[in-house]
Amino acid sequence: MVDTTIQPRLPISSSSPVMVRVRRFAEVSREVLKNPTTVMGLIIIIALLAMALFAPLITTPNQPDPYQMPRDWGALNEPPGTPGHPLGTTSTGGDVWYGVVWGSRTSLQLSVIVVGITVTVGIIMGSLAGFIGGKIDEILMRIVDVLLAIPELIFALAIAAVLGPSFGNIIFALAVVFWVKYARIIRGQIIHIKQNEYVDAARAIGDSKLRIYLKDILPNSITPVVVQATMDMGHIVLVGATLSFIGLAEAGLAEWGVLVSDGQAGISSGRWWASTFPGAMVFLWALAFNLFGDGLRDVLDPRTEGR
Repeated sequence: MVDTTIQPRLPISSSSPVMVRVRRFAEVSREVLKNPTTVMGLIIIIALLAMALFAPLITTPNQPDPYQMPRDWGALNEPPGTPGHPLGTTSTGGDVWYGVVWGSRTSLQLSVIVVGITVTVGIIMGSLAGFIGGKIDEILMRIVDVLLAIPELIFALAIAAVLGPSFGNIIFALAVVFWVKYARIIRGQIIHIKQNEYVDAARAIGDSKLRIYLKDILPNSITPVVVQATMDMGHIVLVGATLSFIGLAEAGLAEWGVLVSDGQAGISSGRWWASTFPGAMVFLWALAFNLFGDGLRDVLDPRTEGR
């Protein structure tokens, strides 16, 4: 007869890798929340992410592509407080409130996609250079050195200009530009970590190189990458808005840089709202991730505090 008795699940050991990571996460969370400026940045981030995620509920798109600004040709250059247009309109009848709300979703997509691509590529390239070494290290690091010598904005501008005005091309240009810093960071960390005694011990007991890399080296090398990625979430939106401002995104896109560009001509005539509100959103987005990233860096890597 088959025994169908349900066996009690054994408790997870407090020294297991899972519990160690849980405790570490709890410690980091407590330390981060002790810093008022970090908490302020986190609150702003949560508010901006909520705006991006609930954009279809906050504003109702009335066109097939919700990322395109709706136009009200009967309400040009309307000031804030106009019925139906709480933040006013642009010179072409674009609703500033709609652009601000959907611009948060556009910025979220930009930062998440670019950071995801650059972190992935940077970890792969940096790991090949730092873990394997030799000629691969020399070749990859010379490529990284050349790319790092070019200013980020100029390099991204050149790539996006060659490819043509498109938000997708801006994403591609930023991904090409930003991966190199992650490759440099992860390479340096891996070279340092693989000299530790616990890595030598893993080799001594016969662990494969892949297992050593995945279990002992990569998890202990990733902290600076997390901090840099957090801060780049803000920096990438700032650079992307700059490229959009100079005309490298599609006209009419619900994006903060495009809105600032559309409204700049009206500033001298007193029509400040079309540029001010989206410009303030770019500032808040960059500020929030920088405040949170600074606090995270101070907790995860105290050696860099005050630098």
